[in-house]
Amino acid sequence: MEKTSKPPSKHLGRKIRQMRELLGVRQEAVAEKIGVSQQAISKMEQSENVDDAMLERIAKALGVNPEAIKNLDEEATVYNIIQNNYEGSKNEGAQSFVKGNNNHFNFNPVDKWLEAMEENKRLYEELLKSEREKVTMLQKLLDGKK
Repeated sequence: MEKTSKPPSKHLGRKIRQMRELLGVRQEAVAEKIGVSQQAISKMEQSENVDDAMLERIAKALGVNPEAIKNLDEEATVYNIIQNNYEGSKNEGAQSFVKGNNNHFNFNPVDKWLEAMEENKRLYEELLKSEREKVTMLQKLLDGKK
């Protein structure tokens, strides 16, 4: 029995959306980078055809090659997601970590932000202290020339 393969989908808008979602980029971010509205991106993602110039701009905004979007295979992508998330989740311990299925981060982003703010404050105070020392040295130098 001969198996026939279905040709890849030519719906370019759907491929753009899928690539954008795989990269974790919001429509608003793409729209801002290429200078159009979020609604224009939404409409484009619903279109079967997208002109090459616009595809080039979107690809550049996403940081990928336009050919990567054109050649995106939706079925293979879904299969890979299923394989990586469900099949691999049966493995535990070091094997799971090696396969990349142990991506759990345990930190609070607000805490990290506060730490960064404290570090910025510390650096600013050091810079201010250094500038004050320079002013004092220059003042002494000027007073000595009088």
